[in-house]
Amino acid sequence: MNDFPRRSAPMTTAEIGQAGEQAAAEFLRREGYELCALNWRNGRYELDIVACKAGELHIVEVKSRRAGGLTAPEAALTPQKQRALFRAARAYVAWTHWEGEVRFDLVAVDCHADGSMEVRFIPDAWQSHW
Repeated sequence: MNDFPRRSAPMTTAEIGQAGEQAAAEFLRREGYELCALNWRNGRYELDIVACKAGELHIVEVKSRRAGGLTAPEAALTPQKQRALFRAARAYVAWTHWEGEVRFDLVAVDCHADGSMEVRFIPDAWQSHW
Protein backbone atom coordinates (compact mmCIF):
# COMPACT_ATOMS: atom_id res chain seq x y z
CA MET A 1 0.00 0.00 0.00
CA ASN A 2 1.12 3.52 -0.74
CA ASP A 3 0.46 6.27 1.75
CA PHE A 4 -0.46 9.72 0.59
CA PRO A 5 -1.41 12.68 2.78
CA ARG A 6 -4.53 11.89 4.79
CA ARG A 7 -7.64 13.84 3.91
CA SER A 8 -10.73 14.67 5.86
CA ALA A 9 -12.95 15.27 2.81
CA PRO A 10 -13.68 12.50 0.29
CA MET A 11 -11.66 12.63 -2.89
CA THR A 12 -13.38 13.59 -6.12
CA THR A 13 -13.31 11.21 -9.08
CA ALA A 14 -10.71 13.40 -10.79
CA GLU A 15 -8.55 13.40 -7.64
CA ILE A 16 -8.80 9.63 -7.39
CA GLY A 17 -7.68 9.31 -11.01
CA GLN A 18 -4.76 11.69 -10.51
CA ALA A 19 -3.66 10.00 -7.27
CA GLY A 20 -3.95 6.59 -8.92
CA GLU A 21 -1.73 7.66 -11.83
CA GLN A 22 0.83 9.06 -9.39
CA ALA A 23 0.82 5.81 -7.39
CA ALA A 24 1.16 3.78 -10.61
CA ALA A 25 4.11 5.88 -11.80
CA GLU A 26 5.86 5.50 -8.44
CA PHE A 27 5.25 1.75 -8.49
CA LEU A 28 6.70 1.39 -11.99
CA ARG A 29 9.80 3.42 -11.07
CA ARG A 30 10.40 1.19 -8.04
CA GLU A 31 10.08 -1.85 -10.30
CA GLY A 32 12.83 -0.56 -12.61
CA TYR A 33 10.77 0.93 -15.42
CA GLU A 34 11.98 4.10 -17.14
CA LEU A 35 9.04 6.44 -17.55
CA CYS A 36 8.98 7.82 -21.10
CA ALA A 37 5.70 9.74 -20.99
CA LEU A 38 2.95 10.56 -18.50
CA ASN A 39 -0.49 11.54 -19.81
CA TRP A 40 0.75 11.60 -23.41
CA ARG A 41 -1.73 13.22 -25.77
CA ASN A 42 -1.78 13.71 -29.52
CA GLY A 43 -5.07 14.86 -30.98
CA ARG A 44 -7.74 12.46 -29.82
CA TYR A 45 -5.18 9.89 -28.68
CA GLU A 46 -4.25 9.56 -25.01
CA LEU A 47 -1.99 7.25 -23.00
CA ASP A 48 -1.71 7.28 -19.20
CA ILE A 49 1.86 6.02 -18.90
CA VAL A 50 4.46 4.96 -21.44
CA ALA A 51 7.45 3.18 -19.93
CA CYS A 52 10.47 1.15 -21.04
CA LYS A 53 12.07 -1.87 -19.46
CA ALA A 54 14.42 -4.48 -20.88
CA GLY A 55 14.19 -3.01 -24.37
CA GLU A 56 10.40 -3.18 -24.52
CA LEU A 57 7.89 -0.35 -24.66
CA HIS A 58 5.06 -0.68 -22.13
CA ILE A 59 1.78 1.09 -22.72
CA VAL A 60 0.30 1.23 -19.23
CA GLU A 61 -3.36 1.99 -18.64
CA VAL A 62 -4.19 3.09 -15.10
CA LYS A 63 -7.64 2.46 -13.65
CA SER A 64 -8.43 3.82 -10.21
CA ARG A 65 -11.54 3.36 -8.08
CA ARG A 66 -12.66 3.91 -4.52
CA ALA A 67 -11.93 0.78 -2.51
CA GLY A 68 -15.01 -1.26 -1.79
CA GLY A 69 -16.91 0.01 -4.82
CA LEU A 70 -19.25 -2.10 -6.89
CA THR A 71 -16.70 -2.78 -9.63
CA ALA A 72 -12.98 -3.39 -9.50
CA PRO A 73 -10.74 -1.05 -11.48
CA GLU A 74 -9.82 -3.93 -13.79
CA ALA A 75 -13.43 -4.13 -14.99
CA ALA A 76 -13.08 -0.71 -16.64
CA LEU A 77 -10.68 -2.07 -19.27
CA THR A 78 -13.36 -2.82 -21.85
CA PRO A 79 -12.76 -4.06 -25.40
CA GLN A 80 -13.65 -0.56 -26.64
CA LYS A 81 -11.01 0.97 -24.34
CA GLN A 82 -8.47 -1.63 -25.52
CA ARG A 83 -9.09 -0.63 -29.15
CA ALA A 84 -8.66 3.05 -28.29
CA LEU A 85 -5.39 2.29 -26.47
CA PHE A 86 -4.15 0.27 -29.43
CA ARG A 87 -4.82 3.21 -31.78
CA ALA A 88 -3.13 5.64 -29.38
CA ALA A 89 -0.14 3.29 -29.06
CA ARG A 90 0.20 3.15 -32.83
CA ALA A 91 0.23 6.97 -32.90
CA TYR A 92 2.87 7.07 -30.13
CA VAL A 93 5.06 4.50 -31.89
CA ALA A 94 4.85 6.47 -35.15
CA TRP A 95 5.58 9.74 -33.33
CA THR A 96 8.66 8.32 -31.55
CA HIS A 97 9.76 5.97 -34.37
CA TRP A 98 9.87 3.07 -31.87
CA GLU A 99 10.88 -0.18 -33.56
CA GLY A 100 10.94 -2.69 -30.69
CA GLU A 101 8.39 -4.80 -28.89
CA VAL A 102 5.25 -3.20 -27.45
CA ARG A 103 3.36 -4.56 -24.46
CA PHE A 104 0.06 -3.48 -22.96
CA ASP A 105 -0.13 -3.49 -19.17
CA LEU A 106 -2.69 -2.41 -16.59
CA VAL A 107 -2.22 -0.87 -13.17
CA ALA A 108 -5.34 -1.14 -11.01
CA VAL A 109 -5.50 1.14 -7.98
CA ASP A 110 -7.91 0.91 -5.06
CA CYS A 111 -8.11 4.23 -3.17
CA HIS A 112 -9.06 3.78 0.47
CA ALA A 113 -10.93 6.41 2.49
CA ASP A 114 -7.87 6.98 4.71
CA GLY A 115 -5.80 8.03 1.68
CA SER A 116 -3.85 4.78 1.32
CA MET A 117 -3.75 3.03 -2.03
CA GLU A 118 -3.48 -0.58 -3.10
CA VAL A 119 -1.66 -0.97 -6.44
CA ARG A 120 -1.96 -4.11 -8.59
CA PHE A 121 0.19 -4.49 -11.71
CA ILE A 122 -1.17 -6.74 -14.46
CA PRO A 123 1.49 -7.27 -17.14
CA ASP A 124 0.28 -8.12 -20.63
CA ALA A 125 -3.27 -7.28 -19.58
CA TRP A 126 -4.46 -8.00 -23.10
CA GLN A 127 -3.00 -9.20 -26.36
CA SER A 128 -2.80 -6.53 -29.01
CA HIS A 129 -1.79 -8.69 -31.97
CA TRP A 130 0.68 -5.94 -32.71
